[in-house]
Amino acid sequence: MFTIEIGGKPIAVVDAIESDARELLEQSEFRDDLTSLTSGGKPLWDGKAALTMRPATSEEVDEFEDSAFDDEDEEEMEEDDEEASTVYFLVPLDDEDEDEDDLDA
Repeated sequence: MFTIEIGGKPIAVVDAIESDARELLEQSEFRDDLTSLTSGGKPLWDGKAALTMRPATSEEVDEFEDSAFDDEDEEEMEEDDEEASTVYFLVPLDDEDEDEDDLDA
């Protein structure tokens, strides 16, 4: 497993071999996701800060393994794409539905 850092801050753990994790990090779709996903009302990535990858620490691996993924979710992901990397964000992501609810009020 590998940890993606933005500006030196651990943001996500990727369950993949190094080459696949690096490929994910370099994909424009993933980078676009990092600019559109928010935490605390701010984008995860401003498009400028350094994006780096390193081996995940044992604490990060434990957090990944203790995450909300259940067996059903895992089976569904495996059916969708046998080679897909699983990404677990280490920071709380804002709920898009909450943002929409706020606009409706």
